[in-house]
Parts: sequence; structure tokens; C-alpha cells
Amino acid sequence: MALIKSVRGFTPVMGENCFLADNATVVGEVTMGNNCSIWFNAVLRGDVNSITIGDDTNIQDNVVIHGTFEKAKTTIGNRVSVGHSAVIHGCTLEDECLIGIGAIILDGAVVQTGAMVAAGAVVLEGTIVESGYLYAGTPAKKIKPVEGKISEMIKRISGNYAKYASWFKEEK
Repeated sequence: MALIKSVRGFTPVMGENCFLADNATVVGEVTMGNNCSIWFNAVLRGDVNSITIGDDTNIQDNVVIHGTFEKAKTTIGNRVSVGHSAVIHGCTLEDECLIGIGAIILDGAVVQTGAMVAAGAVVLEGTIVESGYLYAGTPAKKIKPVEGKISEMIKRISGNYAKYASWFKEEK
């Protein structure tokens, strides 16, 4: 069973039909929408600032989500996929974006709707990742428009994770 813990008087709030892996950790001021999935070893640490997640979002294995005390909360939109081992820190991820495996998004950054951050990219503090573009590298830079297969992949991954979560719910 996932570790769900109150901190500083804040207790995590989950929407309907959410899946939390047995060893996921969700603490403090975390609010999650409906149909979200939080995967193995993911840590959502709302101890120093709030974490808000929309509907149909998946937070994959080993992801760390945190913020900065009295400075930077974390907001994640609807139908967002956060890839394995990413670090999401005090930033905003708007709707239908994809954060690649091992990417790091720092305080005050905004990943706009429909954007993709490539695997291993580092989005520096305060960077705006423009809607509809792929950003890659360290520091992350605009590479090309998100279209065709990339756009389809963003939508497919979000839907796939809803299906994967259903497999675990059936195994109770």
C-alpha cells in the first residue's frame, strides 16, 4: 500500500479512480484529479509547497515531485505523462505535455500545453517551453515542432498508462 502521509496539517487529496503503486509516496499538500496513476517508487513531496495534479495524468516510476519553501509550488495539468526518473521541481506542466525519461524541470519553468521535453533534458529555472515544441539538451533548447508521430505519441502514452493502471486494479 502506498505511503500517504500528512505533513504540517496537510493531507493528500486523491480524485476518483486513481492508482497508487504499493511503494509510491505521497505526502503533505498534494491534490490529485481523477484517473491519475502514480507508479513504483515515485515520490510526491508536498511538505514545503503544494503539488496540484489534474485529471488523467501519469507519474511514472522513480519520479520526484517537490517545490521550494515559500517560493515555488508545482502544478501539473491534465493528460500529462512524466517519464521514469524525472525530477519536477517547483514548476508548471500544462495540459497534454510529455516529460521524457530522466528530464529535470526546475523552479519557475513552464512547459506549455502540447510541448515535449526530451529524455535527459534539463529545463533551467524560469524557462518557458513553448506550446507545440520539442525541447532537448542541457540546458534544454527548442529543437522542432511537435507534430505527426510525436504528437500521436504524447496522446498514446497518456492513454496507455490508464490501461496499465487498470491491470493492477484487477489484480487485487
